[in-house]
Amino acid sequence: TAEAAHCRYGPNKAYLHAADLYKGDRGEVRGRWYLNGWVRVLFDKLSYQCWVAPSVIEVSGDLNTVIVYNSIDLTRIGTNQYGPPQGLQTSRDGDQVTISWTRMEMTEDKDRGYFIDMFVCQNGAYLWWPVSFPDQYTTSYTLEDEPGCSAPSGGVIYTVEKHGYSQPESIPWP
Repeated sequence: TAEAAHCRYGPNKAYLHAADLYKGDRGEVRGRWYLNGWVRVLFDKLSYQCWVAPSVIEVSGDLNTVIVYNSIDLTRIGTNQYGPPQGLQTSRDGDQVTISWTRMEMTEDKDRGYFIDMFVCQNGAYLWWPVSFPDQYTTSYTLEDEPGCSAPSGGVIYTVEKHGYSQPESIPWP
């Protein structure tokens, strides 16, 4: 690894931090994410697998021989004592979609905000769009979503606390 890197519970920086990695850490690649090349690794020093960007590790072997993941069950990570966000609402103004929800009151110690996992259409491309919010006080998000893609836009939202993710709540896409 580089001097220090993050291993995460999913294949993108928007996912919750799972472990710190340091130069010399070793492990076995157990899979890769179908959209961006991040790899799922069981590091020798950990009892669980986590995701890391390929740019921060040195891989020996052929990544084309490992399992390709196209979904992640975030509810298997730890135990979240808070439910999913409530009061979910969406609105559209042209190509701008705004998602809003009611704040989930969490203790300051446990609060890790929210996580939205979605696919949107921009410039004719169907894009994976994971986004996280650092604390419980951000309760809306606006993004661009255009017509013209072969698949429908949509997504789910989670409450995130230091032990893991809530059950997902489907976003009623406008």
